[in-house]
Amino acid sequence: MSTQTDLTIPRAELLTLLRSMKLIRRFEERSAEHYARGNIGGFLHLYIGEEAVAVGVISLLREDDRIVTHYRDHGHALARGLDTAACMAELFGKATGVSGGKGGSMHFFDVSRGFMGGHAIVGGQMPLAVGLAFANRYRGQDSLVVCFLGDGAVNEGEFHESMNLASLWQLPVLFLLENNGFGMGTRVERASAQPVIHRLADRHNIRSRRVDNGQDVFDVREATQTAIDYIREGNGPYFLEIMTYRFRGHSMADPLEYRQQHEVEPWLDLDPIRLLTARLHESGLATPDEIDTIDADVEDEVNAAIRFALESPFPSPDELYTDVYA
Repeated sequence: MSTQTDLTIPRAELLTLLRSMKLIRRFEERSAEHYARGNIGGFLHLYIGEEAVAVGVISLLREDDRIVTHYRDHGHALARGLDTAACMAELFGKATGVSGGKGGSMHFFDVSRGFMGGHAIVGGQMPLAVGLAFANRYRGQDSLVVCFLGDGAVNEGEFHESMNLASLWQLPVLFLLENNGFGMGTRVERASAQPVIHRLADRHNIRSRRVDNGQDVFDVREATQTAIDYIREGNGPYFLEIMTYRFRGHSMADPLEYRQQHEVEPWLDLDPIRLLTARLHESGLATPDEIDTIDADVEDEVNAAIRFALESPFPSPDELYTDVYA
């Protein structure tokens, strides 16, 4: 774990990192509750346990950078600053949602925030990220694209096609692999002949690195900053593999029969929110009262988002004919 990196970050920013992670966690917990109540339909893939990755990476991006991600997208959206109430309304399928109630859990989208969507097709976001990065270079911009992907995407054809083009054209894209150990219910070592996945980038002449403790927001930030600097200097793409763990199943429909409690418990001790809170206390950078205030503020924000979602209207039937290709 980091020892000094965190002390170089202003105290206010440290508290913002903690609040962002707590917001994601509470948003997810309440989403699970309302899924069970029947207020949320379709699939629901929770991000609980992986908050340090989204917050650590996205906290270092500029406003003109763009994000493309997978279907476990709530954490990335909230870390990027998408409106909490509009995100909750999207889960509820309401017209006030970030995608007009038509996308649901897997398709949050907000161009104004450079958030170019969660995508349900495994690996399908990767060619989109390459295209966005090509547009950046074509326009002479020094902004970059972060493409979040899961370990289940590395065996898709789009993975290698996208990596090859990004390297061939030296595009400003950060491929950010959230390795949570499983592709749905299948362990990585049963699905990938190369268990150290970032080494696959070597085949495409892309610099890569692994972060062993993706539960530590400071380790995530340090590695991400190195990657960002490399890309902005015009060196082409970078592949970053971050080892993390989802505390819940693949989706709300997952009974988690493939995991044993003894293997889960060590990861629970590495809860990213608990780690950061302890670090702030030990460093004298946050008091218990300040933490309680953050908790109360987050609770109020999520409660307000739920009220907004419940009170918002569903899309009108006419919306069936909008946002479609002819």
